[in-house]
Amino acid sequence: MLKPLPTSIQTFCDLINGGYLYIDKTKYLYELIRDPKGVYFLARPRRFGKSLLISTLDEIFQGNKELFKGLWLYDSPYQWQQHPVIRIDFSRHRIRNEADLEVRIHRHLSLIARQYNIDLPDAPFDIQFEELILSLGAEKQVVILIDEYDKPLIDNLERLEDAQAIQQVMREFYTVIKSMDQYIRFVFITGVSRFSRVGVFSSMNNLLDLTMHSDFAGLLGLTEEEIRHSFQGYLTKFAKEKNILEDALLDKMRRWYDGFRFVEGSERLYNPFSTIHFFHNRRFANYWFETGTPSFLIKLIKEQNFDVTQLEQLELRETAFSTYDLENLAVTPLLVQTGYLTIKDYDQETRKYTLAYPNYEVEDAFSVHLLGAFSSVEYGLGESYLWKLIDALQAGELEEFFTILDVFFANIDYQLHLKYEKYYQTIFYLIFLLLGLRVEAEVETNKGRIDAVVELKEAIFLF
Repeated sequence: MLKPLPTSIQTFCDLINGGYLYIDKTKYLYELIRDPKGVYFLARPRRFGKSLLISTLDEIFQGNKELFKGLWLYDSPYQWQQHPVIRIDFSRHRIRNEADLEVRIHRHLSLIARQYNIDLPDAPFDIQFEELILSLGAEKQVVILIDEYDKPLIDNLERLEDAQAIQQVMREFYTVIKSMDQYIRFVFITGVSRFSRVGVFSSMNNLLDLTMHSDFAGLLGLTEEEIRHSFQGYLTKFAKEKNILEDALLDKMRRWYDGFRFVEGSERLYNPFSTIHFFHNRRFANYWFETGTPSFLIKLIKEQNFDVTQLEQLELRETAFSTYDLENLAVTPLLVQTGYLTIKDYDQETRKYTLAYPNYEVEDAFSVHLLGAFSSVEYGLGESYLWKLIDALQAGELEEFFTILDVFFANIDYQLHLKYEKYYQTIFYLIFLLLGLRVEAEVETNKGRIDAVVELKEAIFLF
């Protein structure tokens, strides 16, 4: 009998006690917890297993060894010493300003203090945090687990003053961790991006960033070996149901959900959220993208007149990954950290990364959202027009084709066209990309420049 799939389980205890399928990553965790002290940071895209990772670490440091029976860590040399745990999840609430954040921090600290029968003073949050660590660490060192540290900032990136004020509160909060180092056994902080890491954690000079560390490239996400081993029963069931070979099914899965690479030269990873939902629903669909729309990123792309026609093959120097400034956000590093682009190649000599979409799911869904943002067609209606376009092209009905094409441009300010020719080229490019046609923008020839070349099986169209 197949183990049930954890489509909505992010708590390790519930997952294990419920008999759900679990991909054993505890060997990675042993490498983190084996030393007497560790302070770590890890950025990964949303829905990549960060919350489950934090929950797993929580159970380890609570000393709940029996939950890990059958997993690698259970028979490891780890000593399973129990430690008091301060666990805070910043993803659970919408933070609108620094006052909201301070209230939430106070609330988190109060709940943890109550759990351990500690009375906190009526004082600012940093003093309460110090007191909590001091009280808990009096007998045994404390473990601090922070999930989605950057959520308060991400929620406010469009309001710079609020974001800066929130960043200052966060800096004060994390400064406490450094000052109380002697009482702390282990710290693990997760987030979606590194854009604020320097500003927020500036005092934590002992923080080890695992985001692009080769030893932990596979900590989150699924390798193909893990897919074949842990999901074999589901692969067999799905292939039999659809009357296709398992290898053919895996080939299609690779195209849809594989391709994430967070460290140069590392193995490509499947999106765990999409993979689990794919096997649960037994159909190919956009699962990961549907859980959140990158509205801020799309707005930033438009504001900076970013060339989206280059998203399939972008180059970025290594230093760009560590340059994140609230006052001057760069699109490309954010696209990588949030999972819309991934590492395809790396040149050691020039220290330059080649970036691209990780897979079809991300490329298709992101392009649909971009088209909706740039064009005048309401999101959700665009695809019906797209299929009409391809029908017209295949039938050679060019007049009908251009009539339908006008729908995407109808309500765009002409002054915008005059100022930004690239704006119109972007819409044109996205339309043909979503139609699954090969399109090249701004092709240079010996007689001048062609705005776009579109290839069909039967013909090539020049625009």
